Amino acid sequence: MNTAPLTYQIIDHTADLGIIVKGVNEKDVFIRAAYAMTDIMVKGDINKKTVIKDVSLQGDDFPDLMVKWLGEILYLFNGEKLVVHSIEITSISSIMLQSTLTLSSFEPKDHQVKREIKAVTYHQIFVDNVNDGWQARIIFDI
Repeated sequence: MNTAPLTYQIIDHTADLGIIVKGVNEKDVFIRAAYAMTDIMVKGDINKKTVIKDVSLQGDDFPDLMVKWLGEILYLFNGEKLVVHSIEITSISSIMLQSTLTLSSFEPKDHQVKREIKAVTYHQIFVDNVNDGWQARIIFDI
């Protein structure tokens, strides 16, 4: 996982959970949002790199792309029992994202589910350049 300190803010939302993530640019905010979601879901050592996956997505705009991006990472966790270890976004625009994910297998002896996230929602989604960087607000159905 990235060695830079992970900072995000959890926001209260009825029956859901939201986060606000800040980054220096669009790549950074997408990477930090993925790490924040992973941090919310999983506790334990995820340093065993087991799988490398290329992920390419298309969306209508940055908010749509964020929902699809985090939805893909959520699918990898729920569907394939893979946890994000590291992320490289090789290309990003308002309608396309290409990345390489290094993932660890979820092992019950090494990991614990902290919070189950059912879905990434479009409710109040926000991803944009604000002041001196980028910011995203994402609401999860829990």
